[in-house]
Amino acid sequence: MADTVPEGPEPGLEGEALAEALAEDESASLSEPELRAIAMGVAQHGERLDRALAETVPEFSRSYLQQLLAHGAVRLNDQPVSKAAHRIKAGDRVVVEMRPTLESQAFRPEAMDLDVVYEDAHLLVVHKPAGLVVHPAPGNWSGTLLNGLMARDPQCARMPRAGIVHRLDKDTSGLMVVARTRAAMDALVRMIALRQVRRQYLALAHRPWQGASSIAIDKPIGRDPRNRLRMAVVDLAQHSGKTARTDVELLGSGEQGCWVRCTLHTGRTHQIRVHMASAGHPLVADVLYGGTPAAGLQRQALHAFRLAFAHPVTGEALEFLAPLPQDMRNALSAWGLGYNGP
Repeated sequence: MADTVPEGPEPGLEGEALAEALAEDESASLSEPELRAIAMGVAQHGERLDRALAETVPEFSRSYLQQLLAHGAVRLNDQPVSKAAHRIKAGDRVVVEMRPTLESQAFRPEAMDLDVVYEDAHLLVVHKPAGLVVHPAPGNWSGTLLNGLMARDPQCARMPRAGIVHRLDKDTSGLMVVARTRAAMDALVRMIALRQVRRQYLALAHRPWQGASSIAIDKPIGRDPRNRLRMAVVDLAQHSGKTARTDVELLGSGEQGCWVRCTLHTGRTHQIRVHMASAGHPLVADVLYGGTPAAGLQRQALHAFRLAFAHPVTGEALEFLAPLPQDMRNALSAWGLGYNGP
């Protein structure tokens, strides 16, 4: 991970938490709500309403705007509208009741030290440490990479999601590309969808490796039908999900586990974690997918070490390598596995 690509609505409040946020408290309801009127232009013509809103109200995520729609907080041409898939026409007038929420208030600058390994007028490449959440969400409304980007870079602060075009799980370390302009953001999203951004990871997993030293895990991934809080390999004939492929190369194997390099061909939620567990090698300390803390590691042993792509504006070939964090180096040493890398 997540190793993920944004392919749909982003995480937002759900269920009772959403109802509480929308209801607000009694004192807040006594004041006039802010109504934001939006004239949809040619750029939004033919788009889904929720997507058009996400472009024009960037301080709310698309999923939260979908939920505002469902709760009657949006009017289209003076008529209530609740369907997120409604197609917009140029000239449509949309009014959104801007209800203050934890999510909208989370989009604030917060100064923090960020390891920026590359920067130009169009993009940044950031080396994210383990433990840093990428985007505000329930349980982590502040102190995220998004907050840090907004404080560091005024250009990112003006971008939807502060220019974030893909994510890493909280406990996954490594490289991420961030857009500084809308043109770069749109191009990067397309490139990721077309699999033109090459992402490689290093992982330490349980159990000695057996069989071929290089395998392709081509198994669909969807919500685990038995536990909605996690993902799983699914049968698409019976459950919703998407195709997913991870190439895994053995770098070293010992009595306690194996050291591998993973190349993503798709970007499903928790893809490497799910695929490695399905192959009988859950990642060290990845308790959600069958791993346990070991070799001194308390976080999942996954590091996004390589990021390569053509610059979305200039076309220049770019490649970035991130050194392995010390905790993973120590774990390799504890298991008697060597490391030769960037």
